[in-house]
Amino acid sequence: MLHRHALIREWRQIATQPWLKAMLFWLPLLMFFALWWIFSNGSARDLAIGVVDFEHSSMSRGVVRYYDASPTLKVAQSYTSVSEGKQDLQSGKIYALVVIPDSLTQDVLLGHSPTITTFYNSQFILIGKLVNAAMQQAQGTFNAQIEAVKNLSKGDTVPQQALAQAVPIQTQITALFNSNSHYGQFLVSAAIPALWQILIVATTVLSFSLEQRTQGIQRWLAVTPFQSIVTKLLAYSPLYLAQGVVFLWGMYGWLGWPMHGSWGILLSAQVLMVLACQTVGALFFMITLDATRSMSFVAAFTAPAFAFMGITFPTSDMPLLGQIWRSLLPVSHYIDVQVKQVNNGVDLTQVMGSLLALSLFLTLLLVVWLRARSLTLSTKQGIV
Repeated sequence: MLHRHALIREWRQIATQPWLKAMLFWLPLLMFFALWWIFSNGSARDLAIGVVDFEHSSMSRGVVRYYDASPTLKVAQSYTSVSEGKQDLQSGKIYALVVIPDSLTQDVLLGHSPTITTFYNSQFILIGKLVNAAMQQAQGTFNAQIEAVKNLSKGDTVPQQALAQAVPIQTQITALFNSNSHYGQFLVSAAIPALWQILIVATTVLSFSLEQRTQGIQRWLAVTPFQSIVTKLLAYSPLYLAQGVVFLWGMYGWLGWPMHGSWGILLSAQVLMVLACQTVGALFFMITLDATRSMSFVAAFTAPAFAFMGITFPTSDMPLLGQIWRSLLPVSHYIDVQVKQVNNGVDLTQVMGSLLALSLFLTLLLVVWLRARSLTLSTKQGIV
């Protein structure tokens, strides 16, 4: 049973500790806003590429113009040799290097397939994917134009027929979710919960370390260890939940990103997410009883979370160790609920598994209580 005076004491601690106020109020807002601002453009444009044109013909210049016309690409530099362009590619001045052979026009006129080589760094996963797609689109458009001109040169073909022969199969891709391919909508909506998890777990550890510094952990837990721990956790829970509501409102209210599901289910997932992260933070501190080592655990546990959430890399393609690590992260289960609600609008039965997984983290409170109980018993025995 919670005592009102104990809750008031916790809130007074927050009011008197600048670092706690920062972690609970202005720092999350600042970091959430910074993440949104980084991806606010929505899509990458004018990615710098370089060109090595060994032919310098009207056709090769036409190819370069098609690259530069792509909204994703920008021909920023021309080089006289591959080695010169390679240096800028390795240093990051350009994201791709295009090499046009000196036999381009000759191969086209003879009906051969010329080879235009593009080098890019695939370690930049997002940039590499964008550059590759834009290059293929620009090159495909140019190829279709050349083929259509060749068909028209026969003299017995109308323009529509020539175009149909050049591009016999046309594709139209319609995205079911995130229809405008907004990278902010795709990445920020996952990065903020990952950051939120770090803030909750770290602040919980710091709140426990405050008791150790001010009165000692054994004295704080001496009378009612479980009640003291639960009171501390629940005093912070509404503040963490307010952070979650703020970023949900920012993304799906202020920014107007699509939301197709139930707010009730999503907020329920946030409540369980907050409690799960607080439990993990309490466990880290109670095991180590040292703020520095606990924060090291927090960093090792939560920092790689974004990579294991299954947003930028498919969960099914992760090795077994990666899938196990993912299952140990509260935010992985929360993000499943968020994605299914925001994009798919599924009912409660289809997210029950993720909600149950979040609930299971609360069983760790038993370990926290047993640890607290052993500390209080050893203190009493020492006094006796």
